[in-house]
Amino acid sequence: MVHGIVKKRVETGRLLTSYLEAGNSAHQPVLLVHGNVSSNLFWEETLGKLSPSYWVLAPDLRGYGESEEKEVDATRGVRDWADDLRALVTALQIEAPIHLVGWSLGGGVVMQYAIDYPESVASLTLINPVSPFGFGGTKDEIGTPCYSNFAGSGGGTANPEFVDLLKSGDRSVEKPNSPLNVMNHYYFKAPFTVAAEREEKFVTSMLLTKVGEALYPGTFDICEEWPGVAPGPKGFNNAIAPMYFNLSSIAGIEPKPPILWLRGAEDSIVSDCSLFDLGFLGQQGYVPGWPGEDVFPPQPMVKQTRFVLENYKRNGGSYEEYVVEQAGHSPHIEKPVEVHEKILQFLQSRP
Repeated sequence: MVHGIVKKRVETGRLLTSYLEAGNSAHQPVLLVHGNVSSNLFWEETLGKLSPSYWVLAPDLRGYGESEEKEVDATRGVRDWADDLRALVTALQIEAPIHLVGWSLGGGVVMQYAIDYPESVASLTLINPVSPFGFGGTKDEIGTPCYSNFAGSGGGTANPEFVDLLKSGDRSVEKPNSPLNVMNHYYFKAPFTVAAEREEKFVTSMLLTKVGEALYPGTFDICEEWPGVAPGPKGFNNAIAPMYFNLSSIAGIEPKPPILWLRGAEDSIVSDCSLFDLGFLGQQGYVPGWPGEDVFPPQPMVKQTRFVLENYKRNGGSYEEYVVEQAGHSPHIEKPVEVHEKILQFLQSRP
């Protein structure tokens, strides 16, 4: 563990939560929320950079890392995780407004938290966040579903070989869909890599993801609509399926905390041409039977986020979009000096 960072566990009103802590509890709190198939270990460098000025906490979400394994009710979207964060804040007796920093899936979780508890949020930093209209199955900037059953999103869209290798604890470099290869090719913009010791830690973090029908990736239904799968009611990937997940109401919350939207320019996961979006993969010929641009185009994930944040701004809020060049899905790891300076500048400009 990096010097100054302490691992702790606390029993909240909802589950046993593991979290990393750094900094002085007399300082303003910052909560760091990780993404899908990861854990709080991806925040170690960020914890170290922010802790001289802030009390920084990085929990493992339920089903990830070393927090308690509990199923996710996807019909609530990401509210299970947002409510878990609220329970953690309550258990730690944090009363001051919190700066929330969310990466990828975590970006969706902190947006949901802001929707449900806006008065307790000092600011939002969204790092390559999942689109406010979910992942997969929508076709324009306002989140119109491709099909009424939201086919092409949810638990059935995960690569089955990756799921099996994750479950078996695979650490190999030989298999293209191994967690190690997925991280190095998609979490980061190749050819970026981290030092061997750190790489091992990140892969361990990924392998701590709990696999199962109510966990990762979740249940799914077989359907006639392309690509043949629709979201089920349980599990991680279904929680961000647009059938259950829609954060566009953030535009109307009061009060409106300032938002920093920070993203890697070369992100291949949350993108208008995502390599994990079946619409884009179908368009490129990688998934047979693609019904065409009119029915199932690539999901414009970045445009959707910008649309919702522009509505937020029109309703009296403020946001800044900051693009990190030559970075992929994890700019806080790929370009740490630039990203941490930007986050600190943003936080320190707030009361």
